[in-house]
Amino acid sequence: MIRFILRGLVAAAGFWVASHLVPGVRVTGWETLVAAGLVLGLVNAVVRPIVTLLTLPATILTLGLFLLIVNGLMILLTSWVVDHFHGRMHIGGIVNAVLVTIIVWFVSLIGNMFITDDDGVRRSR
Repeated sequence: MIRFILRGLVAAAGFWVASHLVPGVRVTGWETLVAAGLVLGLVNAVVRPIVTLLTLPATILTLGLFLLIVNGLMILLTSWVVDHFHGRMHIGGIVNAVLVTIIVWFVSLIGNMFITDDDGVRRSR
């Protein structure tokens, strides 16, 4: 559970960086950032595997590039949920969502290097 929260905070940091780098992306307040990070974790755990399975033919035809669109759609879903229930989050469209996906991925890549497993051992991938 602690790792889920830490990963949510790392994703929140990714949203913060994206809101400063991508024009048209607005996230107001640290509460919204934390909510977006946690909601993204839930969306990636529940919705993304189903959507990835359903879009498998398109993913195979595009040699995996369609996964950027799928991840962008997960960012848009996260934005909609957070804006609907918490407020003050806006992603401009699918292009912005794909850019946010890349930024959140990169920040998460860096942040997850420092998150250890439950037994205190760092994972090497």
